[in-house]
Amino acid sequence: MTTTEPRTSIVLPEPTHQYGEQSAHALVEHSMLQTKRLLMTWTRSPGTLFQVVLYPVLTMLMLRIVLGDSVTAATGRPSIYGTVPMMTLIAAMSGATVSALGLSMEKSSGLLGRFWTMPMHRASGLMGRLIAEGLRVFLTTVVIVVAGVALGFRFEQGFLAALGLLCLPVVFGVGFAVFVTSLVAYVDGILLANVIGIMVTLLMFFNTGFVPAQAYPEWLQGFVENQPMSCAIDAMIGLSLGGPVAEPLMKTIIWSAGLFVVFLVPAVRGYRKAAETGS
Repeated sequence: MTTTEPRTSIVLPEPTHQYGEQSAHALVEHSMLQTKRLLMTWTRSPGTLFQVVLYPVLTMLMLRIVLGDSVTAATGRPSIYGTVPMMTLIAAMSGATVSALGLSMEKSSGLLGRFWTMPMHRASGLMGRLIAEGLRVFLTTVVIVVAGVALGFRFEQGFLAALGLLCLPVVFGVGFAVFVTSLVAYVDGILLANVIGIMVTLLMFFNTGFVPAQAYPEWLQGFVENQPMSCAIDAMIGLSLGGPVAEPLMKTIIWSAGLFVVFLVPAVRGYRKAAETGS
């Protein structure tokens, strides 16, 4: 006759919080955790740091050396006042593309699916990603502006204008990030990088960061003047060197809000689809 050993009971720890996983408190807390995770991942990736920090700074330095004096002579405006805003926006878009590729890898590896099965707020993954994008764009903008100051960039319009200049790429970058995120669930990562790369290149060479819109062929001036990068660059030039601010600022807000509103629902649905199915 065998004797059975008494079973030991497992005592689970008492919960330290009294809110549900789908509550507003959980959304804030879990979004902050996701934000921290993404920021730590990006800072530990040399390729990401090069793409979003070193590449814009080196490109700005190259443009200053090669084209700076020619652009200044042609426009009567120091070229650095157009180059700095342009490179902050390029960095915002390039960083969003790198982030989108990372999201594609998380989708294919099943990491999003594992997060989806954990007791976390469903919206925290996407919310944390957008918060991390905003912080990344702001910090990158500060780095580029500091490098620009070494090349002659100055804030001529006071403290509030300078603060507005630093925040404007964040508004632009978050809108662009929503647009890119909405594509990740439906487009292959490599194809997405190529498409966004072509788009960024076209916007980079046809904007008012190099020369005013009037310097382009007449049939192209309307596009150059009103494309989202030009609107943001013109507003940032006004906030630093001086000039019109209200109209280009309003256009930038409309462009960014439009991207956010139009692509937010596809981004949410695509993120959920990727998390639930891993595809």
